[in-house]
Amino acid sequence: MIPLSVLDLVPVGEGGTMTEAMANAAALAREAESLGYHRYWVAEHHGMPGIAGGATAVVLAHVGAGTSTIRIGSGGVMLPNHNPFVIAEQFGTLDALYPGRIDLGLGRAPGADGRVAQMLHKDIGQASQYFPQDVLELRALFAGDPGLPLQATPGQGANVALWVLGSSLFGASLAAHLGLPYAFASHFAPDELDGALRTYRARFQPSPQLAAPYVMVGMSVFCADTDEEAEYLASSQDQAFIALRTGAPGRIKPPVAGYRESLPPPHRRILEHMGEAAAIGSPATVRSKITAFIARTGADEVIVAGATFDPAARRRSLALTMEALGAEPATERAATRARA
Repeated sequence: MIPLSVLDLVPVGEGGTMTEAMANAAALAREAESLGYHRYWVAEHHGMPGIAGGATAVVLAHVGAGTSTIRIGSGGVMLPNHNPFVIAEQFGTLDALYPGRIDLGLGRAPGADGRVAQMLHKDIGQASQYFPQDVLELRALFAGDPGLPLQATPGQGANVALWVLGSSLFGASLAAHLGLPYAFASHFAPDELDGALRTYRARFQPSPQLAAPYVMVGMSVFCADTDEEAEYLASSQDQAFIALRTGAPGRIKPPVAGYRESLPPPHRRILEHMGEAAAIGSPATVRSKITAFIARTGADEVIVAGATFDPAARRRSLALTMEALGAEPATERAATRARA
């Protein structure tokens, strides 16, 4: 079985606190490590009351202190929001703290709406046009390119694995051109999945980091004893998706029985569409759906997302998923094909 990894948004439950969310993130990463998951990634989002992972590098420093072997990283850092030099220092620091365990997944989107640009005092639309150059600059900073006017300290010589994240052909083409591993956000944007993976594999150029294409795909996964229980747990994330799409994001709400059936048809179609990359059900159901998705995509790795109101339910979902798939932790295939 290919490696499994974990994507965490560091969710904040209704009635909960940021402090509790951070403690839950560390507990989730420890559980993932003990179960044999390969990576634990945090995604950068801003201005969302139910997501506490905005300061991604700081969250990873906290998580790293509570784990010892699992790779930790960003899924991802939204590079147009930042200066590459600062990101090199941050992730160089993480590599100094947790050597050989750090991934830096890079995205081109802002991670929120236009108000982020206002608060960051940046023209993010313009900055996103320089995303390829910024990725190259980051690679040069980690390599200690002598042509740079100033070296990043920490950062220079850091063993940080770069990834390109995406949900379109743009990211696929860039990852292929630079010879970097590619992670597709199919768990919330499945439309261009098949075309992006074809583009990436067809255009891939080997690099010092990666000799052959390496693809990770995202899935929303909720595993419980029965299909009905898993669907019930997933209703908290369903509520969050609908709230976001209707312009009213909030904290993660308790699950609601029959939530999807209560929605008007347009909202139900939103969830059904995202369900193209989801596995929600008993261990047998989850195994069947993940196996089918791997067969469809030819993925080298699957990263599982899925926020629950009760953090213990997410940890149990990870345990049941790993048990159902019989997945091995970092396989030789992953270790040799990606600097991971």
